[in-house]
Amino acid sequence: MKLATGKVVGGKVVVEGAALAEGSYVTVLAREADESFEISPELAAELDIALSEEARGESIPLNEALRRLRSDASA
Repeated sequence: MKLATGKVVGGKVVVEGAALAEGSYVTVLAREADESFEISPELAAELDIALSEEARGESIPLNEALRRLRSDASA
């Protein structure tokens, strides 16, 4: 997984600073014109670490994480 930003040009999303392979699947989070979305270098580094962990299979499915959080909260 990669984390990238970009903008719409001519009706298509143009990604800045990251080459994506043809046919790559992407998820787009679009902000409104009056909203900003900025993260600190520290948070960007944490996201990179988390994406690397996921790529190595060091993650659990969301439903399992939620189940664990719910069981901890009820304990």
